[in-house]
Amino acid sequence: MSASVWLAYFAACWVIAISPGSGAVLSMSHGLSYGLRQTSATILGLQAGLVFILLVAGGGLGALLLASETAFMIVKIVGALYLIYLGIQQWRAPVHAGPEAAVRVAPMSARRRFLIGLLTNATNPKGIIFMVAVLPQFINPNRPLALQLLILAVTMCAVDLVVMHSYALLASRLQRFFRNVRAMRIQNRVFGSVLMGVGAALFFIKRQPG
Repeated sequence: MSASVWLAYFAACWVIAISPGSGAVLSMSHGLSYGLRQTSATILGLQAGLVFILLVAGGGLGALLLASETAFMIVKIVGALYLIYLGIQQWRAPVHAGPEAAVRVAPMSARRRFLIGLLTNATNPKGIIFMVAVLPQFINPNRPLALQLLILAVTMCAVDLVVMHSYALLASRLQRFFRNVRAMRIQNRVFGSVLMGVGAALFFIKRQPG
């Protein structure tokens, strides 16, 4: 991979990462609820899911999914329903008033936050479509595929880590405005609604014509 191709891909990664999506919503939601440090587990899960769809697309399976109406429909429905499920969970998340009127959200283990992040990206058909459309432009068929995919994955994850942590940091700085039960419930319902909306929007994603 030449330097000019890598720089073009590097720039594309920033555009992709900064564009609002389910990963950004999840990072901000967890950043606001749990703080930056605990949200790192969520963001690492997002990266694992990102690597998964990159390998799926780069390995040719993404093109197969797009070529099969049934396979694509299954992935789309699973991804949409999962985001809607997360939205409902966020909407209904209990908020407790602790000592001295302090407010705390229900605890969530690092393992669960990681899995939520992983599944959020891994079941995103929009991500697979994008990868299938973009990756071939940066892959040289005359050079080893594995090394190129490694470079692409490391570059994308490095950029996405910075952007998702920035979203989480921004949200965590707003925690002081959500120190009462009513404000926390509003926050849960806003992010829950956004996640459900993103999930519902996935139903309208169309397979590329074969």
